[in-house]
Amino acid sequence: MSTSAAIASTSAVLPRRGGVLNALSDAFWRNPRLLLFLMLAPPVLWLGVVYLGSLFALLLQSFFSIDEFSGLINREFTLKTYGELLLPSNMDIMIRTVVMAASVTIASAIVAFPIAYFAARYARGKWKALFYLGVMLPLWSSYLVKVYAWKLILAKEGILTWALDKLHLTWLLDAWLSLPVVGGNSLSVSFTGTFIVFVYVWLPFMILPIQAALERVPGNLIEASADLGASPAQTFRNVLFPLALPGIIAGSIFTFSLTLGDYIIPQIIGNSQYFIGQAVYSLQGTAGNIPLAAAFTVVPIVVMGIYLWMARRMGAFDAL
Repeated sequence: MSTSAAIASTSAVLPRRGGVLNALSDAFWRNPRLLLFLMLAPPVLWLGVVYLGSLFALLLQSFFSIDEFSGLINREFTLKTYGELLLPSNMDIMIRTVVMAASVTIASAIVAFPIAYFAARYARGKWKALFYLGVMLPLWSSYLVKVYAWKLILAKEGILTWALDKLHLTWLLDAWLSLPVVGGNSLSVSFTGTFIVFVYVWLPFMILPIQAALERVPGNLIEASADLGASPAQTFRNVLFPLALPGIIAGSIFTFSLTLGDYIIPQIIGNSQYFIGQAVYSLQGTAGNIPLAAAFTVVPIVVMGIYLWMARRMGAFDAL
């Protein structure tokens, strides 16, 4: 084929390609909803089929029951499984989990607020970069490595006990561990140890939203509050806290929900103290009671739904 013939052949193909692309571009321009539909269809299908579909299947399983004689699943709709959640042993698991999640959330907010405030108000340049590095660095390490590292720190032979021994404060640790609610002969297998590890692991998820909310607080508001004679406590209560509340709520969603569903930290640190995550893991595994495991998983969903509804009623999402 000669050069002129090849050029002619190429020029004959290009307009057709351009014509198809132009036609599609014109169709999308005249029908923007068509373009929006094509862009949203894959993620919506994924969300609807995989995520919502699995949740619906889980909810459906919770309305089944286990036959007491054969141990097989009885696929007839009943509320018997939800009635089992009201047994004292199961209620104890749910109350313990919710109390732990609330305690971790409150403690994380208390610890995170001054750190986030310093980063938002005073950290500049390389110091702000170091702040982000310090907050994010624990998230880059393995989850299990952090948990087992804390188990060694909190153990009787760990660095915490060694430091308290050097300060002649081991009696304080012994008195604390003797309390009934704490339990265990070491922090590495106690309710308190579980609480400490939870706060450490989820703390970055609280610091970053609060810091982002405080970044949006104009500095002249704090100065104006001081000029009007407000004390630091009044400034915090009437200016800083209301403006930082959306960030606190956003961080609490992470800390509260992640604590509700976690089973690894209670399994490694809590040891004998059961939480919802451990109950679900054991029921769907060794026990084979899928309906009760599904009913347990519905509890965090309901709790988080109520929590988000209350936060919305309080107007915590208005400034997000």
